[in-house]
Amino acid sequence: AQRPRGAELTFELPDNSRQCFHEEVEQGVKFSLDYQVITGGHYDVDCYVEDPLGNTIYRETKKQYDSFTYRAEVKGVYQFCFSNEFSTFSHKTVYFDFQVGDEPPILPDMGNRVTALTQ
Repeated sequence: AQRPRGAELTFELPDNSRQCFHEEVEQGVKFSLDYQVITGGHYDVDCYVEDPLGNTIYRETKKQYDSFTYRAEVKGVYQFCFSNEFSTFSHKTVYFDFQVGDEPPILPDMGNRVTALTQ
């Protein structure tokens, strides 16, 4: 079985820009993406996820935070992007947690996680 793995990252998203990240996922494996805008503007960001075939499997606009879970239907590189292209003046800081695999999270209740993010 594939060991669960993940990435946690806080990054800068200047105005009018986009940042994309890539992760290879095996077929049938579940992955999840949680993100939150920590600073900047109205605390909103556009986010989308594409599968290896270029299909958009998730798209949300102007969200402060959201979660997305998906079971990979095809093996390959999944791309997830955060876009601040609608904003011409506000620089954002975005936090995300990307997990691959079926292991339960260490903190099952979202309550703890949100507090940790807020501090």
